[in-house]
Amino acid sequence: MRIRWHYSETMLCSAGPPGPEPASLAFADESFMELAGGGFYVLAAAVFAPVDQGAARAAMLGLRGTRDTRKLHWNEMDIRQRVSAAREVAALGGLHVVTVGAPVPNTRQERARAMCLERLVTELHGYGVVELFVESRTKELDERDVKTIIGARFHLPKGSRFHVDHARGADEPLFWVADIVAGAVRAHHIGDPTYRRLLDDCVYEIDVLTGC
Repeated sequence: MRIRWHYSETMLCSAGPPGPEPASLAFADESFMELAGGGFYVLAAAVFAPVDQGAARAAMLGLRGTRDTRKLHWNEMDIRQRVSAAREVAALGGLHVVTVGAPVPNTRQERARAMCLERLVTELHGYGVVELFVESRTKELDERDVKTIIGARFHLPKGSRFHVDHARGADEPLFWVADIVAGAVRAHHIGDPTYRRLLDDCVYEIDVLTGC
């Protein structure tokens, strides 16, 4: 399911599909493509009911297997591995919320990220999420995320709780779920729907018009 949201409509919250039982945590990762006159930014959040988080972590560790890497990464997978990863995520269930911002011309990815993150907060709050973990980048960029979420909280109902923390991607396998979802959505937007189709039943995708 896809809807379109514009930056000037920050006070609106669309009705999405039924979500999982209220979950306290979500884990987000991104993928993007800058392009003069186009481009897009994908910000995906993996959301599982608390009772399902352990099984999801175990599944991601199983996908990594004995490969010489500390984390799964979509960009390092071949076609066969991507199909397997998408199927594994689909089998886990849950609901994964994805905001896709466009356009994203050269050097404007941080503005697009902020707008996608703001919208993501609104959607996640609607599904009962009170804390979002975002894969850490740099201290400066992490601080930008925090400021964006502080601003986004003003659009939530009075008294709402919503917090953000950053963590290393290698330390939390649920980030790998978000990476797989983001990679599949990115592939779809550049012309390969193979992986996104496998995730149709567990991904809720929202278009964000960035105005960049």
